[in-house]
Amino acid sequence: MSLPNARNIVELRQLLAERFPGVRMSAERPESISQSCVTGIPQIDSLLHGGLPKGGITEITSAGLSSGSLLFLGSVLQEAQRRGDWLAIVDAADSFDPAGLDPEALSRLLWVRSSSVKDAIKATDLLLHDGTISVVALDLVFCAHNQLRKIPSSTWFRLQRILDYNSTALVVLAPEHLISNAQARLALEKRFNLESMDQPREVLQARIAPVVPEIAGRHIVKRIAKIA
Repeated sequence: MSLPNARNIVELRQLLAERFPGVRMSAERPESISQSCVTGIPQIDSLLHGGLPKGGITEITSAGLSSGSLLFLGSVLQEAQRRGDWLAIVDAADSFDPAGLDPEALSRLLWVRSSSVKDAIKATDLLLHDGTISVVALDLVFCAHNQLRKIPSSTWFRLQRILDYNSTALVVLAPEHLISNAQARLALEKRFNLESMDQPREVLQARIAPVVPEIAGRHIVKRIAKIA
């Protein structure tokens, strides 16, 4: 479901209340709840020590459709539906394709379609400030490299400061490494061709190949415990 433009948090909450009458309007969560959001893809959850870290940024670099980024988002959406949570996809290149996804799971999706990286980051900022969505996915995979290189590094530190005050998990999918302060990082290797598209979704998800990337000559993917 596509989410119309909202200029401020009050408008966003009104939209959420209209679209999803049962949505939780508080960022507070009991301490007993897990500090990770399971993605539903075991090989990814294993490398992330349980799933996407709440209150932190996960960077996943992907070479595009052949790497399974769309399969990943579909699995995260199904897990959100199973938990009774919501997933927001901020689609910076208007490339997300919901075809083939479970209609019941789609009822838990806020799909923010954008035509520029700048607008997508603004939408992500707004969603994180509200804190009512369990997982926000910023999809930059099909954005032009020259647009991505214009993103100031301070952007990611600003978004992390917002996350310090709620338990939303932010996952950024990009074609290259962008985020120096990510709490966790993975890379998806190319695994699929046109013939793969005839196989069941569960089979394709099992073929997704996440790896620990090496940047600046050292492995830097690790989960860092959030300091209260």
